Amino acid sequence: MSAITWTRRKRALGRFWDGFRRQRAGVTGLAILVVAVALAVVAPLFIDEGVTSVVENTGPDFAPPSLEYPFGTDESGRSILLMVWWGARTSLLIGFLAALVSMAIGTILGIAAGHFRGWIGAAIMRVTDWFLVLPSLITALVLAAILGGSTFTIIMAIGVTSWPSTARLIRAQTLAVEARPYIERSKALGGGHWHITTRHVLPNVAPLLLASTTLEVASAIVTESTLAFLGVTANKTSWGTMLRGSYDWNAAGQGAWWYILIPGLCILAVVMAFTLCGRALETVLNPRLRGTKA
Repeated sequence: MSAITWTRRKRALGRFWDGFRRQRAGVTGLAILVVAVALAVVAPLFIDEGVTSVVENTGPDFAPPSLEYPFGTDESGRSILLMVWWGARTSLLIGFLAALVSMAIGTILGIAAGHFRGWIGAAIMRVTDWFLVLPSLITALVLAAILGGSTFTIIMAIGVTSWPSTARLIRAQTLAVEARPYIERSKALGGGHWHITTRHVLPNVAPLLLASTTLEVASAIVTESTLAFLGVTANKTSWGTMLRGSYDWNAAGQGAWWYILIPGLCILAVVMAFTLCGRALETVLNPRLRGTKA
C-alpha cells in the first residue's frame, strides 16, 4: 500500500513540475530565489559578522564602486557587497519564519472557522475581522517596540499581525471542501473533527496554502525592511537596516547612490521572485487557471 502511495505522489509531483516549468516567469523567480538562498546559506563559509563591524573595517568612507569594492562602501568604510551578502541571512530568515508563523495561525483559525459552524466559527471570524481592520504595519511596529528589537520579537510581531487574510482565504476553501459528498460519507462512517480536518480538509487546502505562503514571505520581507527603516531592528545587519543607515548618514546628499540602490535592488529582486513563484504556483495548482502562462 505504501509503495502505491509513493508512486502516486511521485507522479503527482512530476505533473506539478511539468506544469510549473511551463511558467517562464515562475521559473525565473525560482532561479533568483535559489541563488539568493544559496548565497545566504554559504555566507558563513566565506565571511563572518566582522564585515558589519565599524571597528574592523578601515576602508575609505563612501568610496564609489571599484575593483576593490565592487558595490562601494558606506559611511564607515564597510564593503556594501559583503554587508548585503551577510544581511541576506537576516532578511530571508525573518521573511521565512514570519511567513510560517502567519500561515500557521491563519490555517488553524481558517480551518476551525470553516469546520465548526455556529458560535465558534462566528467568534473566530469576528476576531479575524478585528485584526483585519487594524493597520498591520503600525500594529507590528508597536508590538516590536514594546517587546524589544530581537529577531524573535520581529518575527512574532510580523507573524501575529499578518494572518487574517490567510484565515479568510482558508475558511472559504474549507467551506467549499466540506460541501463535497465524501465529507458527508466520512461523517456518516464515524469520522470525527480531527479526522475530517486533517485527512480531508488540510490536504485539499494545502495547494492554495503553498501558493499563498510564497506571497506572504515577500510581504514579510517588505515589512521587516520597513520596520528596520523606521528604527525597529533585530540588532543585526539586514537590507532594511542598510537603507536606514543610508538615510541617517545622508547618502543621497553625499552622492553615495550605491548605498541606497544596492540594498533596495536586493529587496526588489527577492520580493519580485517570491511574487512570480507565487503567481506561477497559483496558476499550476488552480484548475481554473491551468493552461495559462505567467
